Amino acid sequence: MPAITVDALTKEYGDTVALRELSFAVEDGEVFGFLGPNGAGKSTAINVLLDLVRPTAGGATVLGMDAREESKAIRRRTGVLPEGFHVYDRLTGRQHLEFAIESKGSDDDPGALLERVGIPEAVDRKAGGYSKGMAQRLLLAMALVGDPDLLILDEPSTGLDPNGAREMRELIREENADGTTVFFSSHILEQVEAVCDRVGILRDGEMVATDTIEGLRESVGSGARLRVRVDRLEDDALAAVRSLDGVTAVEATDGDRGPVVTVDSTGSKTAVLSALEESGLTVEDFATREASLEEVFRSYTEASA
Repeated sequence: MPAITVDALTKEYGDTVALRELSFAVEDGEVFGFLGPNGAGKSTAINVLLDLVRPTAGGATVLGMDAREESKAIRRRTGVLPEGFHVYDRLTGRQHLEFAIESKGSDDDPGALLERVGIPEAVDRKAGGYSKGMAQRLLLAMALVGDPDLLILDEPSTGLDPNGAREMRELIREENADGTTVFFSSHILEQVEAVCDRVGILRDGEMVATDTIEGLRESVGSGARLRVRVDRLEDDALAAVRSLDGVTAVEATDGDRGPVVTVDSTGSKTAVLSALEESGLTVEDFATREASLEEVFRSYTEASA
């Protein structure tokens, strides 16, 4: 049974349509990335899942329960790290967690929760003295109260430096490895690419693509760029590569360590290497760069609606 099912969800604010018959599912135990430009409707969708906003039409289930009719039961089994939520400077880490523990009626130990997110030494320090990374860890610890089956993380890496973002990714992986489903909304594409099993791309309130990152690359024809260092350059060899299925561009340059043939292709990389070698060239080294998630994202979100 999917952890989240969204069915023909529509939300209108007067003449503005925030969500338009949105449908998708998040499988139990996966890390699902929820992507979209500002104003695409990501926050509205999350608010519907948490019953903070009522839909105009359609519906959603979370952990097998109706998001509207069983919202209290859903919240007991769901941990949320909302975008833009701030810690209270005058309260300690322990006081923040005690509030969350009381709200959920759980018996978690604040010290153990902060141990889980890597800042046990901060349990009795006022949160006003926390770094941005520590504050995000505290918020994640609050989301982990009650050992939730589902984590909904809305921009969890916003404001973090590269080390903090990496540590957040590691924490997400650890929770997922323990069986927690993670719904991860972000505009930082590198973070999504590093942790998500599948991603959904939202544009103007509609889901325009849902797949693995590799599947999305293939669906938009964004293949790989292959850089091959060879012993010499010959026109016949370059022509042989250009004739291969899937090859969209071939460029020959003089690199620091010798001639380089750069090939953009959605086809077989082995076929490119074979064509060069069968033309008499010696392949001395090669490297592949896959299309980035940013390039794939752009191809979907910049398309005409």
